[in-house]
Amino acid sequence: MHPRLLLASITLAALPVFPHFENIGPRAGLEFKLTSGSPSKAYILESMTGGVGFIDYDRDGWVDVFLVNGSTIDSERAGNNQASSRLYRNNHDSTFADVTEKAGVRTARWGMGVCAGDVNNDGFDDLYLTNYGPNTLFVNQGDGTFRDFSAESGAQAQGWSSSCAFADYDQDGDIDLYLSSYLEFDIHQLPQDSPVCRFRGFKVQCGPRGLTPGRGRLLENDGTGRFFDVSDRSGIAKVRSCYSLGVVWGDYDNDGDPDLFVANDSTPNFLFRNNGDKTFSEVALQAGVAVSDDGREQASMGVDFGDCDNDGDLDLVVTHFSEDYDTLYRNDGQGRFTDVSFVAGIAEPSWAFLGWGVQFVDLDLDGFQDIATANGHVYPEVEAHQVGSYRQRNLMFRNLRHGKFEEMGRRAGPGFQEVYSSRGLGLGDVNNDGQMDILIANLDEAPSLMLNKGTAGNWLMVKLKGTHSNRSGIGARVTIKTGSLTQMREVKSGGSYQSQSDLRLHFGLGAAKTVDDLQVRWPGGATQTLKSVRGNQLLTIEEKTSK
Repeated sequence: MHPRLLLASITLAALPVFPHFENIGPRAGLEFKLTSGSPSKAYILESMTGGVGFIDYDRDGWVDVFLVNGSTIDSERAGNNQASSRLYRNNHDSTFADVTEKAGVRTARWGMGVCAGDVNNDGFDDLYLTNYGPNTLFVNQGDGTFRDFSAESGAQAQGWSSSCAFADYDQDGDIDLYLSSYLEFDIHQLPQDSPVCRFRGFKVQCGPRGLTPGRGRLLENDGTGRFFDVSDRSGIAKVRSCYSLGVVWGDYDNDGDPDLFVANDSTPNFLFRNNGDKTFSEVALQAGVAVSDDGREQASMGVDFGDCDNDGDLDLVVTHFSEDYDTLYRNDGQGRFTDVSFVAGIAEPSWAFLGWGVQFVDLDLDGFQDIATANGHVYPEVEAHQVGSYRQRNLMFRNLRHGKFEEMGRRAGPGFQEVYSSRGLGLGDVNNDGQMDILIANLDEAPSLMLNKGTAGNWLMVKLKGTHSNRSGIGARVTIKTGSLTQMREVKSGGSYQSQSDLRLHFGLGAAKTVDDLQVRWPGGATQTLKSVRGNQLLTIEEKTSK
């Protein structure tokens, strides 16, 4: 046998059994239906909501669930929306209790997405909700309740915000906020039928092409949880308006400060490189992530940064419309990316699916990050015209460790065989067993909570607490070494599609039971090193400051 073929066969043989997922949502107490317009989805606003969130709001070491809800055109016009977003407290037994009213987070807006972070550095993570209409900031009061701080914070923002993500862009010790905006939409003057409101020749909802795109905003935190708009000063506002959806922060160029990727629907994407002086340069075209490998604008929706090849820099994955492929961009370490979607095995399996939420995650604990995507069409009409499926299964790409992935959805258990029109996707270890579980929003239906049944393998979960840095540790980077294998993760707020994942960092360790070396690079550059860290534990690391 050729040496390369022998190596490939050994590598594949060493892969652990891939875990199965069971949708426990129906019995977990998540009694929730995602309302978003009418079943016909006649207007684009009705197709775009669906954020989900994991947040340990009561700081008991167990992630809780936040589910964003929408509204209907008639309710929004009348100002009487009853479809509130909901907060569910983790009961520590894979079930949840609805604490929306008790916690004071009932909403009346047409919600879109959610992100979390400690905006006032009091040790309790807060919730920010993007809406069609004014956004909402719920400040955690540390006693199991929140207060609506929206208007007072200066972060309310008008219009149609899609995604949000916190990061300390200026590294002053508090988290700032980026808001993407999809388009301008007036429910009192709904779009009229025109030749652009067509798909495959039949009439569908209008947009985004033909409608006015929105503009993203960067809001700087003054240190007290109040924000002011620095879009112009930072250079963020220099770009043209686009149909922006998913956003994710990450230090793609390894220079120590967070950069920002914005996924734009039907227009070129943005990559804002942090210049380190409170300004940004938009470099998506030069970096190779503005368009597809063949130079086409794609309908970019969900996004995530992650080091899927364990080479020490952040790669990028972006989901797109059906009859197109989800894009995997490999970071070459020199500030540029290469579209490796076809070579990696991502492109062809995703072609027939319309992708939304997406995350890098090590599901089989082998030390290499896999990819999960949530799918569902925007046009219910595709089924009547027999040109696609409105309700679709979700995809699971297993990392084969040599630049290749294999789509495992049909073999990943019953949870990944069900079909929905899904949107947001978030990751969290709901039962603290070291296996990452998956929460997915489904339009007009209950959410899916995919419990990871697990495989043999060791793991480490890391919770960071900043002192000089922001208390949530957002933007901190953890690098671990186990034998010859090195892995890296960054703490992220937001990402995926309008969703928030567990702020704890998860590492699969494979057969290793001990981490030889663990290094934390805090925002601002300070480092902390731990040696011989025991695996299979939830490890909390508090930032040390010099005396």
